[in-house]
Parts: sequence; structure tokens; C-alpha cells
Amino acid sequence: MKTKNILTIIFILVGLYFIFNFRDHNFKRAIDACVAGSQKLEKPMTVLEAKKFCEDKIKNNK
Repeated sequence: MKTKNILTIIFILVGLYFIFNFRDHNFKRAIDACVAGSQKLEKPMTVLEAKKFCEDKIKNNK
């Protein structure tokens, strides 16, 4: 019984580690895609302007 509790706690801790390390992965990928797409607009932006614009738009859509 004691071993089962220890394994459960270890499993939960490992799961929390992965959740907290990879939760921003999709957000970063969305920003990268948005920045790449903004370079093809008629009025191209600098990379920093595009990143700021994309971060604002993505955060507002959540």
C-alpha cells in the first residue's frame, strides 16, 4: 500500500513537470507562424513589430 502511494505521488510530480514546461509551446508556435505570415503582407513589418502585433492579437483571442 505504501509503495502504491509513493508511485502515485511520483507520477503526479512528473506530470506536473511536463505540464509546466510545455504549456507555452503552442503559444510560441502560433507567434512564430504569425510573424512568418506577416512578412508576406503588402506593408511588411520588422520582426519585432510583427512579434508584438502577433502576441497582442493571440492574447486577445484567448
